[in-house]
Amino acid sequence: MSTAAEETEARARIAQLGRREFQQWLGELQRGAGTRPENPGSYACEDCTGCVECNFCKRCEGCTRCTHCADCTRCHGCSHCSGCMGCHGCSHCVQCEQCTGSAYLVMCRDLSDCTYCLGCVGLSRKDFHVLNVPFSRTEYFEVVARLKRELGL
Repeated sequence: MSTAAEETEARARIAQLGRREFQQWLGELQRGAGTRPENPGSYACEDCTGCVECNFCKRCEGCTRCTHCADCTRCHGCSHCSGCMGCHGCSHCVQCEQCTGSAYLVMCRDLSDCTYCLGCVGLSRKDFHVLNVPFSRTEYFEVVARLKRELGL
């Protein structure tokens, strides 16, 4: 909205909407949000689409307030992540999905507040796990180095 008069008119119109009109308007907003090619408030992003307030990202889509990420989709507040989807507040994660507040994850899904995990699913507040099995810090890095070579990561 650009003016106070337009906002007042929109509020009055919304107050009178029926179910069908509301759903139609919402659908238009949702379709438009996913197709914006511009990246408002972003700086030094390359080949990103529909990102908002991101910095130094490459080939991301629909992310918000991320920095130094690459090939991520619909992430929020992440940094130095690659190939992640739907993560929130994560850093240094690779090929993860739906993780929150975590760091140094590889190929994980639905983790919350975890660090140094590989191939884990559904964990919360765990460190040094591979396929949901705990390891000592030393063992973890030995196993992960070997598995990363095997997986070509």
